[in-house]
Amino acid sequence: MQVTFKLLKGEEAEIILPYLDIMNEQKVPMDLLKARFAEMLTQHYEAFGIYDSEQLIGCFGLWSTTRHYCGKSFEPDHVYIDEAYRSKGIGKQLFEWIEVYGKEKGVTTIELNTYVQNFPSHKFYYNQGFNALGYHFLKKI
Repeated sequence: MQVTFKLLKGEEAEIILPYLDIMNEQKVPMDLLKARFAEMLTQHYEAFGIYDSEQLIGCFGLWSTTRHYCGKSFEPDHVYIDEAYRSKGIGKQLFEWIEVYGKEKGVTTIELNTYVQNFPSHKFYYNQGFNALGYHFLKKI
């Protein structure tokens, strides 16, 4: 298996929309999800495909920002790997790749959110050296 991570630009990035829909716990309608995703691509956000040779097997996004408490950072978002490819070390490879890519861009910190009930992801992120620092709160207005 030859896993690669590819930056997707413009309309090419829409190839990952089916994966975003799978993760869509808020059940945002596809037309709205597509519009929001297009807007994200105009902000400090990059979309990536995860490939096994030429086959798309997952996706993730990276938000870039500078925060007063940690400097320049990446926030991986909507990390998804097809079920048939899980537990094969791809997630570990991905986060090693993100670190290298981040260092090339002057990033000093990686931070992320994960759903409270997603216990397998918590274990994974702890194993990758992440620490839980707080809660992410959300209020719709």
